Amino acid sequence: MLKRIDPSDVALGMYIHKLEGSFFSHPFWRARFLLTDEPRLTKLRESGLDSVVIDTDKGQDVGANDRPANQPNPDASPAGPPAPAIRRRAPAGGLLPASSASGAAIAAYEKLDLRSTAPRSLTREFGHAMAVAERSRKVISRVFIEARLGKAVKAGLVEPVVNEIFASVQRNPHAFNGLMRCKRDNENAYRHALAVAALMISLGRQLKLAPTDLRQAGLVGLLHDIGINHLPVDLGAVGGDLRRIDPAIMRGHVRLGADLLGAGGIAEAVIRGCLEHHEHIDGTGYPHGLHGNDISLLGRMAAVCDTYDELANDDTTTTGCDPATVIAEMSEMAGAFDPAMLQALIAALGVYPIGSLVMLRSGRLAMVVDQNPDDASLPTVRAFYATATGSMIPPTDIALAKCLGEDMITGSARAEDCGITDLPALRERLFVSQTKNAGSDKPRARQA
Repeated sequence: MLKRIDPSDVALGMYIHKLEGSFFSHPFWRARFLLTDEPRLTKLRESGLDSVVIDTDKGQDVGANDRPANQPNPDASPAGPPAPAIRRRAPAGGLLPASSASGAAIAAYEKLDLRSTAPRSLTREFGHAMAVAERSRKVISRVFIEARLGKAVKAGLVEPVVNEIFASVQRNPHAFNGLMRCKRDNENAYRHALAVAALMISLGRQLKLAPTDLRQAGLVGLLHDIGINHLPVDLGAVGGDLRRIDPAIMRGHVRLGADLLGAGGIAEAVIRGCLEHHEHIDGTGYPHGLHGNDISLLGRMAAVCDTYDELANDDTTTTGCDPATVIAEMSEMAGAFDPAMLQALIAALGVYPIGSLVMLRSGRLAMVVDQNPDDASLPTVRAFYATATGSMIPPTDIALAKCLGEDMITGSARAEDCGITDLPALRERLFVSQTKNAGSDKPRARQA
């Protein structure tokens, strides 16, 4: 039997069937579990949930320890479905306030069942990551448009986006990040927001942050540049290239963003992370010139993730730096970043992140298309160019961890040295071609 009870009445031995309230109100990604440990019990009782639904057929009833098991609890009400006029179900067991998003957005999310975070190969997760990116882009596009109109950013509208990205990163930590690195999109501002959100979640997982902190990290990634929409400039006139905006004007976007987010009920930790994403460890950043640990954890994380994506991003007018080169350059920016954050990002993305061009000992040029969880220096690469003949060759996948030393990476490579003039298009083609084998977890990479 299902019963709806107050969080303060939850006890050990109960089977939690549903957590009712915003998913930011509790630290659990799973909605159904048997409550068996005190730390979880404490977190659940102290959460901001509206109510908890328990299944008495699978666990303890309310007050089971101090009254006969068959005696009903007068304070517990039968658990029916939540009132549609108040709340609607969002992905991964969260709840989305009906007033926060359009009916179409809610309907799209209600069709999804993203609660599963079981590991998948990059090939299998890639197609799902593409669908997540497209849905998320539409929501973020709406958020940016509403921000330009002076409307507050509602947490309920962006929470499901974080939830979807989190689920994808859980299933495979490289599929969504690789997609953001290799798939071109004319709406660069939206792509940047999604990319930094995924990087923040990946970095947070590497740092072993609690679920609540991971969600907040994802929100910082989505919303860190929201203030750009209120800058006193014509964004259309610069064609979306923020580098063409006067730096003195551009600096104002962090304060404008913090003011905008504060009006929408966004958590203080998220607002502070957005405000501080241009602060530097050595105190040379803005807006406050903070030093070291005076910068919040989310702020230090955002500084690393935002810079990485800015440097590596291909947009409609320029080609970003090679991801491996970006890592090397950021490592030399003494004083800009928290060294621990940068090292954790490298550990999360790999020494040669997906999309990196590398030269192989065999004389072939290749692109990194997947990571090896056991050894970041031995990723899976796709060879596509032979330096001996100076010509393109049929793409061949090589799992460097399985080729028994017959080939290896000798270093990063430059596309222009091989006469490749449209690297973004080539990178997208090489990476997206993985979808041909989607739906199979069988090894695809050749051993040599």
